[in-house]
Amino acid sequence: MTATAKKQMSVRAQWQGKLQFQAEGPSGYPVLMDSSVALGGEGAGNSPLELILVGLVGCMGIGVTKLLEKMRQSPEGIEIVADGIRDEAVPHAISEIHLTFHVSGGVASSRIWQAVKLESEQYCPVAASLRATIVPHVFINGSEVPEPQGSEEQEA
Repeated sequence: MTATAKKQMSVRAQWQGKLQFQAEGPSGYPVLMDSSVALGGEGAGNSPLELILVGLVGCMGIGVTKLLEKMRQSPEGIEIVADGIRDEAVPHAISEIHLTFHVSGGVASSRIWQAVKLESEQYCPVAASLRATIVPHVFINGSEVPEPQGSEEQEA
């Protein structure tokens, strides 16, 4: 694979009715998503926004753990808390994330900081993807529908 080649990952989400979707990625594990009751859902699953934070702490945790192992550090426990700060304005995006690492055991503070910084700034693909470009495609009844251009009248 050349330095400019790109890898692709596909995830599918199937509508379950109301505001629920069940997603599945290449690993084959289903994830149920729903909106809160306050926003019209049933609160029967994780919200998509909280799954972003779940993905981030998982990615950071796996990466930090691997780096600490390479550094010959032996934590007894690691807990990561992600606090997302959301904008007041629509779309209420997460504009800042505070990651708090609670580490127990024989780990040098300089090593845990080194691992956390390397993951957050260089290695964690989730952290690096949070400002990714989104390219939408729309299909209706199996046919791709191009994005309307200009001031075309919107269909119902």
